[in-house]
Amino acid sequence: MRPVATGVLCAILGALGFSLKAILVKQGYRYGVDPMTLLALRMLYALPFFMVMALHASRRAQRPIERSDWFPLLLIGFFGYYLSSYTDFLGLQYISAGLERVILYTYPSLVVLMTAVSKRRLPQRQLLLSLMVCSTGVGLAVWHDVQIASPNLTLGVSLILVSALSFAVYMWRCGPSIHRLGAARVTAWATGSACIMVLTQFVVLRPIATLWSQPWQVQACGLGMAIFCTVLPIWLNANAVQRLGASRTAIVSTLGPVFTLFLAWAVLGEAISWRMLFGAALVMLGVQRIARMPIASPDTVRN
Repeated sequence: MRPVATGVLCAILGALGFSLKAILVKQGYRYGVDPMTLLALRMLYALPFFMVMALHASRRAQRPIERSDWFPLLLIGFFGYYLSSYTDFLGLQYISAGLERVILYTYPSLVVLMTAVSKRRLPQRQLLLSLMVCSTGVGLAVWHDVQIASPNLTLGVSLILVSALSFAVYMWRCGPSIHRLGAARVTAWATGSACIMVLTQFVVLRPIATLWSQPWQVQACGLGMAIFCTVLPIWLNANAVQRLGASRTAIVSTLGPVFTLFLAWAVLGEAISWRMLFGAALVMLGVQRIARMPIASPDTVRN
C-alpha cells in the first residue's frame, strides 16, 4: 500500500478509535460507575503501554531528557490529558455522546485563535469566518439536546468546553517540547504523567479496592478505552502525521464527530436530528478550513 493511502487509513482508524471513547464512557455509566472511577480504570490500564512507549522512545533519542524538560512535560500532561479528560468524563454525564464530540472538535479553532492573540496580530478573515462556522455548528448541535430536554445541559456543555479549551492550551504550548524531545517521547511521558495524576487523585479520594470491585462490564469499558481509544489511536495518528503531515491528518480526523453520532445512534440508541448532523458538518467544515491555514495547524487530534 502506498504511504499516502496508509496514512489516510491510519488517520481514519485513529479517528474511529477516539470516537469510541464517548460510547464506552456512556456504556460504563449504565452500570452505575462514577466518572472518577471510570477514568482511573482507563488510565490504570493505559499506563503500562505508555511507560513502554516512553522507554522505547528514550532509547532511540539522540539527547536525554534534562531536568528543565520535566516541568513543561508535567504541564502538558496536566492540560492535555488530565484536566481535559477529567472534565470530558464529567460532562458526558449530562450530554449526549454525539454532542460531546462535536464540541470537542472546536479545539483547532481555539488553538489558531490563541496563536493569533499571542502574536499580537488581528485574526485573519479566514480564521474569523471559520470560527463563526464552528460556533454555528455547535449551536445547532446544542439545540438538538435542548429540544429533547436534556437535564443539566448547560453544565454538561460547559464542562466539555473546558475540556476543549484545556486541550487547546496543551496544543498551543507543546511545540517547544516536541521540537526538543520529539513527539513520541512528549506524548508518552506527558500521557504517562497524566495517568499518574489521575490515579493519585483517585487514591487520595477513594479506597484503591474500589477499582477492583467494579463489575466486569465496567472493567471491560476501562480496558477497551485504554487500548482502542487511547494507545492505538495515538499510535495510528502519529503514523498518519508522519505520512500525511499534520494538516491533512487533522482534515481526515474530522470524520470523528460523524463516527460518534452514528455509533451513539447504533449502540446507545441516541437520537439524531438534521440539526445535529448539519451542526457536525459545519464544525468539520470549519476545522478543515483552519487545518489548511499556514499557521498553527493542529499537530494531533483530540483523544
